Amino acid sequence: MVKYDIMRVAMYYSNRDIRIEEMPKPKIGVGELLIRVEASGICGSDVMEWYRINRTPLVLGHEIAGTVEEAGEGVKIYKKGDRVACAHHVPCGRCHYCLSGHETVCDTLCKTNFDPGGFCEYLRLPKINVDYGVLPLPDSVSFEEATFIEPLACVIRGQRLAGMKQGLSILAVGSGIAGLLHIHLAKVMGAGRIISTDILEYRLNAAKKLGADISINAREYSAQMLRSQNQGRLADLVIVSTGSPSAIEQALESVEHGGTILFFAPTDKDRKIPFPFNELFWRTEISLTSSYAGSPSDYKEALDLIASKKLDVSSMLTHRLSLSETGLGFKFVAEAQESIKIIIYPQK
Repeated sequence: MVKYDIMRVAMYYSNRDIRIEEMPKPKIGVGELLIRVEASGICGSDVMEWYRINRTPLVLGHEIAGTVEEAGEGVKIYKKGDRVACAHHVPCGRCHYCLSGHETVCDTLCKTNFDPGGFCEYLRLPKINVDYGVLPLPDSVSFEEATFIEPLACVIRGQRLAGMKQGLSILAVGSGIAGLLHIHLAKVMGAGRIISTDILEYRLNAAKKLGADISINAREYSAQMLRSQNQGRLADLVIVSTGSPSAIEQALESVEHGGTILFFAPTDKDRKIPFPFNELFWRTEISLTSSYAGSPSDYKEALDLIASKKLDVSSMLTHRLSLSETGLGFKFVAEAQESIKIIIYPQK
């Protein structure tokens, strides 16, 4: 009988049903790496139950940092013990989309992934991920800080596609972890006035600590209130980090002529969003855009910002949990109350 090394995983069946199970430790092949996962962040997308409920059970987790446990034949750059962060999705670098600067809609990117996922003790990193998605970590960057590289890379890309530049007034609609990263990055990049909204006082306070000049409860917010706080003008850039239809409606009412709305989060499945076409577009020169994931260059920029301490990502970390507590972490994220960033430590 063949004997396999066994590892623990947090198996996802639903947001309320995550079980600690055992499965064989992955075997690596030529050009691959076996990663010992030291820290793995829970992303808001991990609790989008509608997106994956028909594919369960799954081992989720894509915001990871760890150490190289084993390097496959042909791997020359990395060795056992190296501290790394890894991208779960990587582009091919050769297709029409990659060559035109839209690497994150590359067909290859959506087909690449970890084996099995970040909420486990060890994962296999396929050769293409090794080639395009490994970032050696400097000693100054902790494993928990490194879990912010992936979400920050997504935020960097979104702001670049939306034309972020110094002096722009920003309205951040939604102040969960994505919104807070947008606020913090915009502040560091020299944004003008930054105004945030959310329905939770806890998150509104966090937004002010991370760079928002003023935070407004979304239930009380109005475009006129925005004008009163922004020298009579609406926002040059509206960043929507929630899929709530009411939040999207507020965003459409809040963008200044010549401005841009960045839609950074999906809505519920099959949701249709109506909008007043003439009022919104005719003679306003408003741009609507979206972004998805991050490219290799976005990951590198994210690591550089974290390593230089220009961004204080550690201040966003509210919970550190063991692998056996993954279900509790998902509960916190799904309920979206007094938590911001939750990190799972699979080796504990």
